[in-house]
Amino acid sequence: MKRRRASLTSFLAVLPLTVVVAAQAQAVDSTGAAPSFGSITTSRPINPATGTTNPSARATQTLNPYLGSTPDGKVVDEEIKLTLQDAVARGLKFNLGLIDSEQADAQARAQREHAFAELLPQISSRAEQTYQQVSYKQLNIKLPAASGLTIPPTSGGFGYSEARINAESPVLNVHLLERYRQQKTLETASLLSTKDARDVVVFAVGAAYFQVVASQARLETAKAALASAQELNRQVEDQYKSEVSPEIDALRARVEQSSAEQRVVDATNDFEKDKLTLDRITGIPLAQRWRLSGDYTYVALTDLGSNQDFASQSRYDVASAKLGVSAAKLGVKAARAERLPEIVFGGTYGGGGTNPANYNQVYSVQGSLNVPIFTSGRIHSDVHAAEAVLVQQEAEYRDLEGRVEYDIRISRLDAQSSESAVKVAEANQKLAERTLEQSEDRYRSGVTNYLEVLEAQEARVTANENYIASLFSYNVAKIALARALGSAETRLTGFFGQQ
Repeated sequence: MKRRRASLTSFLAVLPLTVVVAAQAQAVDSTGAAPSFGSITTSRPINPATGTTNPSARATQTLNPYLGSTPDGKVVDEEIKLTLQDAVARGLKFNLGLIDSEQADAQARAQREHAFAELLPQISSRAEQTYQQVSYKQLNIKLPAASGLTIPPTSGGFGYSEARINAESPVLNVHLLERYRQQKTLETASLLSTKDARDVVVFAVGAAYFQVVASQARLETAKAALASAQELNRQVEDQYKSEVSPEIDALRARVEQSSAEQRVVDATNDFEKDKLTLDRITGIPLAQRWRLSGDYTYVALTDLGSNQDFASQSRYDVASAKLGVSAAKLGVKAARAERLPEIVFGGTYGGGGTNPANYNQVYSVQGSLNVPIFTSGRIHSDVHAAEAVLVQQEAEYRDLEGRVEYDIRISRLDAQSSESAVKVAEANQKLAERTLEQSEDRYRSGVTNYLEVLEAQEARVTANENYIASLFSYNVAKIALARALGSAETRLTGFFGQQ
């Protein structure tokens, strides 16, 4: 059950990354007003939680291994294409959190094998060679004086050797049997926890991947806005030179072009940093060049509630927690079984003599019955400890069932809300484009001044940012829903299509 709690803790540790990313994606004026004239977005600072310098790097690896990976180190010359499925596949192969979970499986398997070995016969061999001399004088052996015999002070040196095979096996030990059944159940629970860890990796990779998609969209939008600002600046300069427009319009156009250039620089910086974040999660070498592949525009998500009733069956962490309760019950049985008698059978067989050439057959057979009578409260305390673990596991299992239902409901609400936001943002985006076109036509016709065009440009930037943020939130909501329903890896194609 420690494995299940560690997996849940690791999943919760991934959430701050998603919250920070979503907050950055939604960094738009909630009133819908256009940005102030000449404003630019500054670069996002390095997140201390994902720092790469000691000691923060080691702390990050310990607290949240799902943000790390073991890169394969194979860098190819050409630029590779990376779809969502490709990124997830790499994450499932190189993500540090999943590797740690798989090694925990190996430890659980070793503990089960150790418990099973204690139920089987233990066979060993032993050989010894003894050479000694006995002091009769020290033994104080005396003969009657009338016999005329004397005893030498020592026996002189003599040797003796022996070789045996020893075997011992528990015939009846309920305590060991229950311990083995407990470890076998914990091994199965550990395997289910690893499957749940795969869902966590899918969630972490998906959130980071769509952050890169959003950053790329922002970069393309910034470049388009720069091209528009450059063209409009050229037109304003021509009109200023022709003394059709005042100098203030020319100054505003230059400021807007400079701001647009800086937005491109910032968007490029954020885009490259987000790519590096995805590299760290998926195990892509940082020096490898790659580009996004696939079309991840709006795709309607149908039947949001059809799978809710089956989530408890597809969530591996719930199944692991249920087995954890079963293992805790077996632990209570094993602790109580310490009061029962134990029957052990053992024996030895071999040969012995002054040298191996004249060995005589030697053997022994014994059976023992061990009945605990007074253990100073040790068994009583073991039972109390096992019962406390059982109560804790049952409480955590019930809580996890409620948490799963909560996650599903929240994910469904987020998906519905963000889907509506995408539709509204898309409509506003089209309206902003039309407004800008009309403002530019009015300016070229001399009906209005450059300030109206500037406001229309900023409104379009805001509309584009709102659409990008809404689409990002929608895609992440679908990833979160896939994780909440369980078996996230198999749901990707249904949620996003085959890319």
